[in-house]
Amino acid sequence: MLSFLWSLGAFIVALGILVAVHEWGHFYVARKCGVHVERFSIGFGKPLWRRKSASGTEYVIAMIPLGGYVRMLDGRVDDVPPHMADKAFNNKHVLKRMAIIAAGPGVNFVFAFLALWLMFLVGLQTVKPVVQTVKADTIAAQAGVNDGDTFLKIGDRDTPDWEAVNLELMSKIGHDTAKVTLQSAENNEKVVTFTLSDWNFDADNESPLSSLGITPFRPSPTLEVGFIGEGSAAQEAGIKVGDTLIALNGESLTSWQALVDVIVESPGEAVIFTIERDGQQQQLHATIARRDTPQGQSGYLGVSPTFEPWPEGYVFTHQYGIVEAIGKSLDKTWRLMTLSVDMIGKLLTGDVSVKNLNGPISIAQGAGVSAGYGLAYFLSFLALISVNLGIINLLPLPMLDGGHLMFFTAEWITGKPVPEAVQEWGYRIGGVLLFMIMGIAIMNDIARIA
Repeated sequence: MLSFLWSLGAFIVALGILVAVHEWGHFYVARKCGVHVERFSIGFGKPLWRRKSASGTEYVIAMIPLGGYVRMLDGRVDDVPPHMADKAFNNKHVLKRMAIIAAGPGVNFVFAFLALWLMFLVGLQTVKPVVQTVKADTIAAQAGVNDGDTFLKIGDRDTPDWEAVNLELMSKIGHDTAKVTLQSAENNEKVVTFTLSDWNFDADNESPLSSLGITPFRPSPTLEVGFIGEGSAAQEAGIKVGDTLIALNGESLTSWQALVDVIVESPGEAVIFTIERDGQQQQLHATIARRDTPQGQSGYLGVSPTFEPWPEGYVFTHQYGIVEAIGKSLDKTWRLMTLSVDMIGKLLTGDVSVKNLNGPISIAQGAGVSAGYGLAYFLSFLALISVNLGIINLLPLPMLDGGHLMFFTAEWITGKPVPEAVQEWGYRIGGVLLFMIMGIAIMNDIARIA
């Protein structure tokens, strides 16, 4: 429950920030272009808070935090007094109307840059992309990736950490091959080719790395308990954080994986743990919990281990000065933009399955996880979602900013507004398509947690 509430709270904060940023873009440019803004709302439905400014704009925070809007004076939907005619949106030059509409997505991109800039100032802790193991007869193994190799580049893009590796691998979906530059454990550089023509992976069950046969390096777990789940079998047995698990049913434990193997195969069984606590050994009785899996019932104890320290140089922080962070942020923002456009294109071509669409539940989970890791990770998450929000809003679908820009561009070229009937049908079709996409994303969310 606490995890749910944390994710929900982080989601509301993230969405509120991004919606406010997007709508402020429309609002600011509309005011600069001399358009009267009647309402600036964050959220929909019943207002929870409202205030009216001296200029006549009503500022609202509404009950449903799943969007927002800017309502401008518009002669197409309002009775405009003669003295306000020059402040109506529809009476402005088409280029001013285009600027107002484009400002929302534009500010999303600016916000992403600023969030990443602040992230690089704060510092983002990352891990060197060293391969622990390569599974035999996989794409990576066939390409010549070996245990202990370090990723240097994918294509011509540097990959200093695992996040960069995953982003660049995602960009190669739909390609036949990918050139990968590696550094061996002996510090020799080599270039290998991934053959991707038959590369398919289920994003719900595996990462791009695991689908290629790669397991990233991470320190080995110890037998010392690092976490105990609330209400778990371990907690009921009296196991505490800091305990070292010595034996199970009198058999000495040699590794954490050996413990996991026994627990998984023992649902509902009574067992005896030998633990060491404060230098003293003692025995604790436990009953292994049961949980359902696609393969049937498995045992569950509800503990996580501590891990051995990272080797020197494996964990580092991306942190830069004020000026250097600008270049890094610009590059990262542009990469996120191009990758987002690329992924949308691959959704349309079928290279990426619609099952990979994420809805509000997945976004909320992402917000909660990133917020839990700290400010830098939450800023990175905000930047990613802000870029995607900007790109999606630029799609040429009526009801989205891109649809309005499409109609205004046609008006600019022809010198005549698009007929109202055409726009009306466009809005209907765009609305159906938009709700279909939202429906697919929500169904994907439900399937992931079912």
